Amino acid sequence: MGGPYAADRLVALLDAILQRSGSSPEEAAIVAANLVDSDATGHASHGVCQIAVYAKSLELGHLQPNRHARVVRDEAPFLVVDGEVGYGQVIAREATDLAIARAKAGGACVLALRNAHHIGRVGAYGEQCIAAGLIGVFFVNVVSRPLAAPHGGGRPRLGTNPICIAVPATPGHPPFLLDFATSAVAANKCRVAAASGKEVADGLLIDERGAPTRDPGVMFRDPTGAILPFGGHKGYGLALACEILAGALAGGLPALPENLRPGRVVNNVLAFLIDPARVSDAGSGGWQALTDAVLDHIQDTPPVPGGDGVLVPGGPERRSRVLAAERGITLDPDTVRALHGIGGALGLDVPAFLGA
Repeated sequence: MGGPYAADRLVALLDAILQRSGSSPEEAAIVAANLVDSDATGHASHGVCQIAVYAKSLELGHLQPNRHARVVRDEAPFLVVDGEVGYGQVIAREATDLAIARAKAGGACVLALRNAHHIGRVGAYGEQCIAAGLIGVFFVNVVSRPLAAPHGGGRPRLGTNPICIAVPATPGHPPFLLDFATSAVAANKCRVAAASGKEVADGLLIDERGAPTRDPGVMFRDPTGAILPFGGHKGYGLALACEILAGALAGGLPALPENLRPGRVVNNVLAFLIDPARVSDAGSGGWQALTDAVLDHIQDTPPVPGGDGVLVPGGPERRSRVLAAERGITLDPDTVRALHGIGGALGLDVPAFLGA
């Protein structure tokens, strides 16, 4: 493993790579900060390792620098935005800002974001909603090499299709931020395990014949294996809902074979932004007081023997950010090699950036 590295050094290196790859300073700063923050929050699958994916997408013409969110339809409460396969971190951020303005004005906004390159950690856009005092619910599909098998199926047909639910802080508790893939494990964790010669836990993967396996290498051979949905039919149902709501409805681009291109990653999103003040009764403290009561009751649950107690979604990410600030960020060997290869090819002194 590489590092630990200070977050600001990683941001500076990615910023330089992105600018030399054609991004404006503004775009490079947004994408670099987003990727490093994903590692800092404990979501390495959407972090610095993605720079290798982006470099390949640029090379193939599947990612267009310096694009912005283009409004296709604006008829309250509906907002439809096209990303023109620009950097998803920029497109989704801009689209969420537009949706926030409309939800602030009208109480709610239904956002359809189509045709964005990989938007990264969806929780980042949930955090935008939280900062604006809004509730956000995001359904996302992934148009790329299929990774996940439907429940009962022996071959991959779906992406890792994430869902995010964000609720602002209350007087007694920090924000609630639920952000999860509908697959049982992230593909990047399989990559790291395979590179390290380690097996994964039971119940996560099947091989190319549909048989259970602990070998993560099945995800990187041809034909590939598949990741199982989390929770069996429940996770599969949510993944399929993402494909219908975000892919077919919002984006018009479900992950069907005719829509797949080698080296291309497209995300489509259907999001609902709600002003809680327009919904809740203000009496007795309204929704905030009741939410505090719910969270107090849940966190008062006695822990299992040897356990740390009950966590609320969003807590692990906050804790991970604190630790990353104190200890730095550790990267897997493949990602470190990619940084040296991509940065070196662009004429950058990567060891100097990393402080090596």
